[in-house]
Amino acid sequence: MLRRAAFALLLSACTAVLAAPRAYQFAAIGHLQGSETRLRHSLAQAGEAPNAFIVATGIKGQSEPCADSIYQQRRAMFDEALRPTIVVPAASDWSDCRNSAGRSNAVERLNRLRELFYPDMQSLGSQKLKLGRLSLNSKFRSYAEYAEWEMGGVLYATLNLPSDNNHFRREAGRNSEFEDRLVANRNWLLRLFRVAKSKKLEAIVLFAEADLSDANKQEGFAEVKKQLRSLVKTYPGKLLLVDAAPPADSAIVWQDKIGHLSLGATAVTVKVTPGTPQLFSLEP
Repeated sequence: MLRRAAFALLLSACTAVLAAPRAYQFAAIGHLQGSETRLRHSLAQAGEAPNAFIVATGIKGQSEPCADSIYQQRRAMFDEALRPTIVVPAASDWSDCRNSAGRSNAVERLNRLRELFYPDMQSLGSQKLKLGRLSLNSKFRSYAEYAEWEMGGVLYATLNLPSDNNHFRREAGRNSEFEDRLVANRNWLLRLFRVAKSKKLEAIVLFAEADLSDANKQEGFAEVKKQLRSLVKTYPGKLLLVDAAPPADSAIVWQDKIGHLSLGATAVTVKVTPGTPQLFSLEP
């Protein structure tokens, strides 16, 4: 009887260990403002470490031209990364772009980015990660930059929220790009939280260029932040917001269930330990 009880106890412990997702880590690279050397170095370092994936914010800097040659050069660099790499668009990549006459060509440049950096259901990098995209929804066919993937009981997703007040324009007339993307954002967030709740996932991690914390009072982000606050109330897990705003603190700052990590122009490694109270921690 004692042997049988001991064996049952050992079997139960082994089953529990096998069922618990293993700890892993990922790299998050802030907006390096067009420094090709720093971006290449950060991607190389992140690739040499045992990261499950890399998320990089920004393709080019403010002072660099919004030219196909720059986009193609950066696309090649991201493809050379040793780990699966997901790119979050920044304001300097599209919404701040102007043509030779000084007029905005934001929509045209955004469409070109979508062709080059988000052509299929895979990440960039020499290793691939299968992704879901908002563009699978026929109503939002063009929004390929919105990606999601699941790992270790956590749902990760990207948002196109540029730091220039979310490309909100106060000029007279319909603010068409902003308004259309607002609808896409709303649908995307509803879907993410619905999936996370139905699968009982421990957390959702959202990557965007812009700061979505309550400290950011810009009106272009008001509806997105309001929706997030509402969705978090009925979601039992945690929400971690990762952005490229200048960091006020070199740590993940928590307010109840919502964590906030600002990267600025730095790169960090985030360790994920499923099944633990802390769940997310920054690695040296």
